[in-house]
Amino acid sequence: MAKQAEIDYIKNIGGESVYEAHIEKPFPFDECGSLLSEIGAVISLLPPPPARLLDLGCGSGWTSVFFAKRGYEVMGVDIAPDMIQLAEQNKERNRLENLSFIISDYESLNFDNEFDVVVFFDSLHHAEDETLALEKAFKSLKKGGFCIAAEPGRGHEKKSTVVDVVNKYGVTEKSMPPKKIIKIGKKIGFTRFKKYPHFNSLNKLIYGKHVYEKKWLNKIRKCEFLNALASFFLIYFYKRYSGITVMKK
Repeated sequence: MAKQAEIDYIKNIGGESVYEAHIEKPFPFDECGSLLSEIGAVISLLPPPPARLLDLGCGSGWTSVFFAKRGYEVMGVDIAPDMIQLAEQNKERNRLENLSFIISDYESLNFDNEFDVVVFFDSLHHAEDETLALEKAFKSLKKGGFCIAAEPGRGHEKKSTVVDVVNKYGVTEKSMPPKKIIKIGKKIGFTRFKKYPHFNSLNKLIYGKHVYEKKWLNKIRKCEFLNALASFFLIYFYKRYSGITVMKK
């Protein structure tokens, strides 16, 4: 089953060394800069603290720690017991009293009008039933609350690396563009919708490793006009296919 594969994923891909990396996430990862820029974008979109925040698919709890340090009352949810164990360690070493965790798959949650904001940070695309997951998020929100989803966009599930992971480990990987999330959100009952570009895409575009690239590619990326054009495209056009989605209840 795909859900059991999600539970066992970290153990299956490497065990102890992978656990150690995940408890320090995002810092040991090559995409650290992109992850930090993306979580910064999400934090900028949150209602001001104090507010109750539900972090769905929190993994080792690194996103939950960021939210809690910002001043939110945070509950992190993850399907994998070993990830929640790491999350509890993260909570303890950061001495955060405004942070708690539960083991659950977010399609089975039963909160009702309890949270001001729900966040899916790179997690909704692992849901077996994304409609049910969003329904549970909607139900958990207070009137006027927000659901924020920062998810991989169009074409994600067709990437060769993603296909290899699915075939090898049996996990769920789906493309989850804002266009798709909003379509589901309208049926569920969300009333307002907004799309934003992935800030990590802009991060890669503007702050990519120009020094280490081939000279011809470096010249292209150094061109201010082309960079501005690409940034404009990401901000105004491509965000419907790959971006951060905000929906209001």
